Amino acid sequence: MTQWTVHGTRRIYESEWMSVDLDDVEVPQGARFEHHVVRLPHPSTAVVVVDNDNVLLMWRHRFTTDAWGWEIPAGRAEANETVETAAIRETEEETGYKVSVEPLVTINPLNGLSSHTTHIFVGTEAVKTGEPDPAEAARIEWVPLNEIPAYIRKGLVPCGITLAALTTYLTLRTTSSGPPSGPRRAG
Repeated sequence: MTQWTVHGTRRIYESEWMSVDLDDVEVPQGARFEHHVVRLPHPSTAVVVVDNDNVLLMWRHRFTTDAWGWEIPAGRAEANETVETAAIRETEEETGYKVSVEPLVTINPLNGLSSHTTHIFVGTEAVKTGEPDPAEAARIEWVPLNEIPAYIRKGLVPCGITLAALTTYLTLRTTSSGPPSGPRRAG
C-alpha cells in the first residue's frame, strides 16, 4: 500500500472560515516532512440549475484570480445545516430562484492541499422568488446546455467547481443511465 502516514498536526492559522495546518507526514519510501493543509469547518455546495435544455449561470468577477467567468451558484453550508438545505439557500440568495435539488456528485476540489468537500446537486423546478444579491454576480442568465462546451473551450468557465459540475452533468445526462441518484465517492 502506498498510503502516507500522518504523525501529527500543528495549527498555524485559524478563523471561522478556515484553518491552515502543518501536518507531519511520511511518504511510503520513508521521506518525512511538513505539508500545508487547508481545512474548512463546513462542506460547500454547488447547484447545476437546469430548466428544459438550459442551465442557470452567473457572470461574476473573482478578485482572488482577477478573472471574470460564468459560475453556478455555490457556497458553504452553515453550522447544523444540511448540504441540501445549503444548496437551496445559496441558489436562492445568489440567483433569485428557489429550486428542488438532487445529488449529482461529491468532490474534493483541492485534495492534495485541502480536506474540503463540495457536494454538487442538480437543481430543478426553478421558481423566481426575488432578485439576486448584486454582490454575487454582475448578471444571471439561462444558457443553452449545448453552448456549454464552447464556453469551456473559450475559457469562459474558469471556476474548477463549475467545470466539474457542468462536465459531470453533461456527461451523465448523455448516458443511458442518466445522472446518479446520489453522491459518489471513490473507494
